[in-house]
Amino acid sequence: MFDFNWLRKYFSRKNLPTDVFLARKLISAIDRGGIPLNPAKVNAIARDLGLEVSTRAPVEETIARIRAYLQRM
Repeated sequence: MFDFNWLRKYFSRKNLPTDVFLARKLISAIDRGGIPLNPAKVNAIARDLGLEVSTRAPVEETIARIRAYLQRM
């Protein structure tokens, strides 16, 4: 009756902006038990999302801000 294939295509992973995709990938890796070894990379992902990040901010704080950003989406 209704064709929702266009909706599925619109929200597929390949249509996500690269910054959001990388942020989700980072958070999923952390949730699986990974530890980000490069704080500069975490800060770069946060900045790409439009978050203002201090170079002195702890990585845990930056990750929490990325999580909050992704939940708002």
